[in-house]
Amino acid sequence: MLYYFFRFLEQFGIPGSHIWNYISFRSLLALILSLLISAWFGEAFIKFLKKKQITETQRDSKIDPFGVKKIGVPSMGGIIIIVSILVPVLLLGRMRNIYLILMIISTIWLGVLGGLDDYIKIFRHNKEGLKGKFKIVGQVGLGLIVGLVLWSSPDVKIHENVNTEKQGKTLITHKTEAEKSLKTTIPFIKTHNLDYSEIASPLGDKKEAAGWVIFVLMTILVVTAVSNGANLNDGMDGMCAGNSAIIGVALGILAYVSSHIEFASYLNIMYIPGTQELVVFMCAFIGALVGFLWYNAYPAQVFMGDTGSLTIGGIIAVCAVIIHKELLLPILCGIFFVESLSVILQVWYFKLGKRKNKRQRIFKRTPIHDNFRIEDKDLDPDCTYVFKKPKGVVHESKITLRFWIVTIILATLTIITLKIR
Repeated sequence: MLYYFFRFLEQFGIPGSHIWNYISFRSLLALILSLLISAWFGEAFIKFLKKKQITETQRDSKIDPFGVKKIGVPSMGGIIIIVSILVPVLLLGRMRNIYLILMIISTIWLGVLGGLDDYIKIFRHNKEGLKGKFKIVGQVGLGLIVGLVLWSSPDVKIHENVNTEKQGKTLITHKTEAEKSLKTTIPFIKTHNLDYSEIASPLGDKKEAAGWVIFVLMTILVVTAVSNGANLNDGMDGMCAGNSAIIGVALGILAYVSSHIEFASYLNIMYIPGTQELVVFMCAFIGALVGFLWYNAYPAQVFMGDTGSLTIGGIIAVCAVIIHKELLLPILCGIFFVESLSVILQVWYFKLGKRKNKRQRIFKRTPIHDNFRIEDKDLDPDCTYVFKKPKGVVHESKITLRFWIVTIILATLTIITLKIR
């Protein structure tokens, strides 16, 4: 809203009103504003949660090995993150931008979905929360909406990158005409983008339509997988918020270079006009998470709950799909991927053992971050474990910090892959 107000003032020559045209100014302002809102609103909201006794009741009732009690800590802190994102975006963003609209819809959609889950856990005292099938329906529904909008909206167009040989050198240019495209960036492979329609090439004349169907299905898969991965990663104080803020920095950089034709040519990626508004959103996202860490760092004064974790994962997924970088997510969100994979393998291996009347597990506990904080005396003596390391217990804050370091490395590698090509 402020963007349009100052654009109006610019017509009358009001000094300073022109700086609102600069994406760098609005993005940095969004980051600062979201951080301040998160810190200020967070304190007031935590007091409200305590007063209304909206606290964690479903975690392990025993005190952790280092004496920090988890029961009774306020939950649903994801509302702090959501408010801290939406307020700066609504004030500083260009609300006619289709990509920004999709990000806002995604934030609210998954915030409501996660909020329902937390409501059932806290107020209905149901440990299971919202049934898994309803969560999946909500995630699939959002993926379907995002995929169909990107398919049908006339505002969603790209300038495809083209490689030409001149005097023995490869020159990267972009097509003059913006067009709808089913292409997405592949890491490590030079001069090649994956075209979803080529996957359906055996269908002949119908391959374009089939390609869009594949794209929509891929969007659904990415939104569901990343939001669930973030949800699993939310198991230690500051873990998910810190990892997601780092991922947000990488996505903000990718969104900016995708919206800048010179940087897009340098990195040999598609030029996508309009994605600069995603930089404003991602800066608000980063600021909200950093501000939330003020209260969520060990020992946590508030938990984000599914209200926050599902929303965070959905934001990351939708942003990556919009800028045609969804195939970079297995690297960028490697921590989320490993968390999900550890749970899948653990369940599969345990069920395999039951068929043979054996109690067996791969890890001491999953998601994988829990494997590092369980004492050997708490293990099932009748169960065999493939991996029983580490022998002792690692402090929660150290596990969190090490996961952050891994995510920083993965985020750096994600951006480097574009030049390795």
